[in-house]
Amino acid sequence: MNKKKDDQRLKNITVNKKAFHDYEIIEKLEAGMALLGSEVKAIREGRVNLKDSYVDMKEEEAFLVNAHIGPYSNASYNNHEPERKRKLLLHKQELHKLDKKVNTRGFTIIPLRMYFTPKGLVKIEIALAKGKRAYDKKQQIIERDIKREMDRELKKFR
Repeated sequence: MNKKKDDQRLKNITVNKKAFHDYEIIEKLEAGMALLGSEVKAIREGRVNLKDSYVDMKEEEAFLVNAHIGPYSNASYNNHEPERKRKLLLHKQELHKLDKKVNTRGFTIIPLRMYFTPKGLVKIEIALAKGKRAYDKKQQIIERDIKREMDRELKKFR
């Protein structure tokens, strides 16, 4: 199938916009997550925030840290903890490759977006990223403003 059509079928739950501003994305991966039932229902309600979250590697396992999944509104008294560590489901080769790059080159693993697959599974797109410097961020904002201004001027003449 066409990758573009597959991406259109995926229903985004949340996107980490700050990650694209703060980091230079090197490589993207798709991962599953080990979730509780109340967490999946809360995700369906849209109670998710990936801001300031990251992936931590421990003993050849990956965990999503600081991702906020709010409590499910119709759950009982034993609801899930909103900011608990969640295990990411990746192949051993992917885990080994990520662990090697993070430890040797100073990369960070961050979540970019969370989405539902056509089968209804919750997946998370993670990225191997390198932090941007302050001047890189400023330069990106300047370039975006110039492009926006050029588009406005071109629109007047059409």
